[in-house]
Amino acid sequence: MEATVERTLDRHMVGFVTALRAAGLPVPVGSTLDFGRALAEVGADTHSGVYWSGRATLLARPEDIAVYDEVFRLHWLGGIVDLGMTSDPASLTLLLDEAPAAEEADDETDADRDVISVRYSRAEVLGARDFAQCTGDELDELYELIMRMRIGGTRRPCRRRRPSARRGRPDLRRTVREALRTGGEPMHRAFTVAGERQRRLVLLLDVSGSMEPYARALVRFVHAAMVGRRDVEAFALGTRLTRLTRELSTRDPDAALSAAALAVTDWSGGTRLGDGLQEFNDSWGVRGMARGATVVVLSDGWDRGDPEVMEEQMARLARVAHQVVWVNPLKASPGYEPLARGMSAALPHVDTFLEGHSLNSLKALAEAFDA
Repeated sequence: MEATVERTLDRHMVGFVTALRAAGLPVPVGSTLDFGRALAEVGADTHSGVYWSGRATLLARPEDIAVYDEVFRLHWLGGIVDLGMTSDPASLTLLLDEAPAAEEADDETDADRDVISVRYSRAEVLGARDFAQCTGDELDELYELIMRMRIGGTRRPCRRRRPSARRGRPDLRRTVREALRTGGEPMHRAFTVAGERQRRLVLLLDVSGSMEPYARALVRFVHAAMVGRRDVEAFALGTRLTRLTRELSTRDPDAALSAAALAVTDWSGGTRLGDGLQEFNDSWGVRGMARGATVVVLSDGWDRGDPEVMEEQMARLARVAHQVVWVNPLKASPGYEPLARGMSAALPHVDTFLEGHSLNSLKALAEAFDA
């Protein structure tokens, strides 16, 4: 008898899916199997169990809900099969809350409707949002999340040596000091190994007019890097090169950004990336700041200058830097190609080419520093 009921239920499940397809809904075979598994878990003895099992597994678009409801009413509630369902699907109250759990409804309310509490993460929702499409309040939330990011980096050998327990170069000073504690007998030998330090991070931020939708969010990332780790240098690229290391060194974000805004006189103006990189290489980078460092250029690649100058300066920078990373917010656009003259000239000398339009892309950038 039980096997007969199961075969009847399977037949009506297949008939329901067939009716949905006849109504124009695209239901793949895999969704049909998921529908069967969901019913096996939830049970087919309640109309709400059947309804929500099908709706969760057979629908892919919100606009198909009305058609699904009509087919469900005709198939399951129209006398074709009786599963103990004598009323329309119960009304559903969906409670979206960031809290661990929603408050319980009273008995009278629970008797009339199904209540589902869904937990969601505001940070996950904002993580993929394009900075250019965010409201002022959303940007404020994103700025707080950016300030909490961990920004690390790879390490490199340095001249300073550090103590080692059993191997390395003999440390005569420590060995003699220990020997004095044992009457002059060198009972314990000390050693040193080459030390390590974090690679310098150099951030070059394009503050031209074409970068306006993203520059204010990216400067927050630059500030987070300044206060989150040591040995970081920051510059603004526009019609001229402006060093912002001192202005962004304070931990107060408002004070840091105000000082940076006063220092950068060409904010949202034109851009001459090639000339700015030449000034950086001549005055700072090639002379030592970029040697062995991770250099990050945050720019959309639009340049009014000569592309040959850009190519030459990027080649100079790539020869001395450990890694050159270019962050372009436009890279996330569908069908994007680096056709801008400055971008196409710089790209052959870039080690890593990343997006920079959202919080998630900045997290990927922070991870690239550890690679």
